[in-house]
Amino acid sequence: MKLLYLFMVLIFAGCTKPVRVTGVIDDVPGIFPDYRDVTIPENIAPLNFKLSGGDYSAGSVLFLESGHRKTTVKGRKGSFDIPRTEWRDLLKEAKGGSLKVTVCVKNGNEWKSYRPFYWHVANEPVDPYIAYRLIDPGYTLWNEMGIYQRQLDCYRQSAVIENKMTGGNCMNCHSFCNRDPDRMLFHMRKTYPGTYITDGERIEKLNTKTGHTVSALVYPSWHPSGKYVAFTVNDTKQAFHMNDPNRIEVFDLASDVVVYDVERKELITSQHLFSEQRYETFATFSPDGRTLYFCTAGIQELPDGFEKVKYSLCSIPFDPGRGTFGETVDTLHNAGVTGKSASLPRVSPDGKFLLYTLSSYGNFFIWHNDADLYLINLETNACSPLHEANSEYAESYHSWSSNSRWIVFSSRRTDGLYTQPYFSYIDENGKARKPFLLPQKDTEHYRKCMKSYNIPEFVNGRIRVTSAAIVAVAKNSKGVDIKFSGGNRFPLPKPADEIAH
Repeated sequence: MKLLYLFMVLIFAGCTKPVRVTGVIDDVPGIFPDYRDVTIPENIAPLNFKLSGGDYSAGSVLFLESGHRKTTVKGRKGSFDIPRTEWRDLLKEAKGGSLKVTVCVKNGNEWKSYRPFYWHVANEPVDPYIAYRLIDPGYTLWNEMGIYQRQLDCYRQSAVIENKMTGGNCMNCHSFCNRDPDRMLFHMRKTYPGTYITDGERIEKLNTKTGHTVSALVYPSWHPSGKYVAFTVNDTKQAFHMNDPNRIEVFDLASDVVVYDVERKELITSQHLFSEQRYETFATFSPDGRTLYFCTAGIQELPDGFEKVKYSLCSIPFDPGRGTFGETVDTLHNAGVTGKSASLPRVSPDGKFLLYTLSSYGNFFIWHNDADLYLINLETNACSPLHEANSEYAESYHSWSSNSRWIVFSSRRTDGLYTQPYFSYIDENGKARKPFLLPQKDTEHYRKCMKSYNIPEFVNGRIRVTSAAIVAVAKNSKGVDIKFSGGNRFPLPKPADEIAH
């Protein structure tokens, strides 16, 4: 094998003199982002990267090989910008196989080759877009933020809405019905408050605080029919540690799960989802729309008892035709048995797997370093951590691709401070592959970007609604008041200001 390296000849594009590799470095190169031996889709932007741990100003070259197709990329101080046209051809050739990646560096007058690594190209593509919020990693104030969409086969990012257009307010919780870019919702807080729902070019503003709920609507999850949206209502607080690696705690003094009927403009719920004796949060529908998953925990004295709050993962039947809930609650993860707390359940579109986040306590895991992704096989009820995708830092929010073969999730693994979007391939048996960071044109992007990527969501097309149209509704519409009807066999609760949690 070493003899093959010694006699390798690489030719720079545009150079007339070949570069002859005469030495071997018996190791794979250190690179950022760490794209070594990752599984990628065919429709992803070039994985530009930079060599780490040395001075590469003397020269560097990248050799990519897939079948009979080869491409050479000249580095600039150890940074490689892979041409998109050649990249597309290489991935098409490597689909279902692997792309060989060899890095060579100049040391004095000699060129040396590192051991190659591989990019494995899956047969299944990824959805063409993701949407995310970019926000300062602050705790109590916001300055500049926005919701953005990113085309995944290139580096094109565009704003859906930025808060500089709406008085510097907060905007959050963007969500899509079946990853449809035309069926979107998100919230605005403070200035122009409300929940904004788009249906093609139609934009509707909702006033979602009712006399029977503790807050306006918060964490959303669409019903696959588009007729309902599951939300939580939360009385949320935050606190700060003086000396703790988790830095910050976010907890609910009260929380309930409700379902919004889009056509009737009313909230329905169940006694199992709306209780004074428990916290209920983070609900999501199954792909067939007949099951609602949610997280629930017994109430504690807060803030002193924050570490005692541990959420179980449960499910309840739902009849979308009648808009009613069943009476049987099943438990998929019992916090009382495991001692761990569950959050953020999301079911794969094929209905086979449920992905959720697990940590020592609480439900808001974005600052919990021990937060990891776990997967339940809904056909066998077997549960296991996604070892290949997890890290020593927080893995929190996650989203499934349309074909159930990819997940995108937020992780702090790069530096422990900023959340960034990582992708992982999930095979038909629920096994994850090594994740890769969202590619950027500039290999220094993540070292220079002072924003966190928040709530990464797959979208199966470009979001067409314009910022100007959203702003016009925000400024000119008073919003539609929704009502609380309770639901089947469920009496109206006391007004929220009379409830003592």
